[in-house]
Amino acid sequence: MAALLVFVVFLVAIAVSIPIGTSMILGSISPILLMHRGGSLVQLINNTFSGANSTPILAVPLFILGGVIMAKGGISRKLFNFFAFFAGRLPGGLPCAVILTCLFYGAISGSGPATTAAVGAMCVPFLTDLGYDRTWSAGLIAVAGGLGVIIPPSIPFVLYSLATGVSTGDLFLGGVFPGLLIGVMLMAYAVFYCVKHGEDKEKINARMEELKKEGLPKLFKDSFWALLCPVVVLGGIYSGFVTPTEAATVSVFYALFVSLFIYKTISVKELIPLCAESVKTYGGLAFVLAFATAFGRVLSLTRATRAVETFILGNFHSSIAVLSVLVIIFLLLGMVMDTGPAIIILAPVLLPACEKLGVDPVHLGVILVCCLSIGLATPPFGLDLFVAGNIAQEQPMDVAKKAVPFIVSFLVALVLITYIPWFSTYLPSIVK
Repeated sequence: MAALLVFVVFLVAIAVSIPIGTSMILGSISPILLMHRGGSLVQLINNTFSGANSTPILAVPLFILGGVIMAKGGISRKLFNFFAFFAGRLPGGLPCAVILTCLFYGAISGSGPATTAAVGAMCVPFLTDLGYDRTWSAGLIAVAGGLGVIIPPSIPFVLYSLATGVSTGDLFLGGVFPGLLIGVMLMAYAVFYCVKHGEDKEKINARMEELKKEGLPKLFKDSFWALLCPVVVLGGIYSGFVTPTEAATVSVFYALFVSLFIYKTISVKELIPLCAESVKTYGGLAFVLAFATAFGRVLSLTRATRAVETFILGNFHSSIAVLSVLVIIFLLLGMVMDTGPAIIILAPVLLPACEKLGVDPVHLGVILVCCLSIGLATPPFGLDLFVAGNIAQEQPMDVAKKAVPFIVSFLVALVLITYIPWFSTYLPSIVK
């Protein structure tokens, strides 16, 4: 009964547009005040502070800071020019170069909205100038930006690790093949669209001639340090030299070194505003994460986790059945709920039952993050839709209509990822 009260109060608060962090606190205190269950207010306050005061969670603001510094350094344009040099003359080559840029930029920023903003600010005007439909270009960016939360290092994977105790390194490896598969599916539709609707080859060839004049050595030199960033971060983790939190620190110093001394795109006096921007980005997330930790603790004390486990094991008898239902639930939640709190709340509640049905913890984490990343580009509250719409100066719902075929391509990849665990579990298994 107490667990039901927590969920009812939380959902009602969400329904009346109360911010999600506040909604979680209202849900958390309801059994304490009304039923004297779920611990005490002192415990709730302690759990709230402990939710934001842990060493592993430092990886989140540090990855955000590293991404902000690299974005200021104009990394997205350097990556795009490099990929466009090879793919630009092929049918749909430039939209495919945009998707590849999102893949690699996601490995730098670890964030879907950050990837959408950085790549979209450069690519949407560029594609529009070359004759591509502005709204379609925004839809492409909105969906491809979701790769930023799947390709490692990924902030949502860090949060899943914090919530469940699953190895962050295994989760990062588990996201590699799914991210690549989704990228391939998005590129397949982009090529189909461009072949069907045609492209302005004259403008494209003129742009490709400009890149050709710059030459591959220069383009590779410009993009080399950006391409090397994920290798440095992930290589440090899997070689055992650094933990994920320490790797996030490495990413910040790497971004500073490259932007200050290699690309020379920022100055020392700009560092304080960049840090302030990172604090603003993380501040709201930290608030939600702190309350999500307290919310999860109350769910545990009210035996909600046990109740969910009993329900799942009593009604589902195979991993395929439970994953089919969970994917639908995750997709629906992704439309209305931010990625961070969704992971912190759902992961520890669902994982015990799923493990008993034979679902690998890494596989469940990848599915959860993939579903929520689709939500970033899905109405009514998909954040990437608003970011891309603002860049293109188009209404988010207009962008959403053009994004539908890309979302369908994403869903096809999601089906394969869900029912073929190999995509998520192969790399972690061979590294062990």
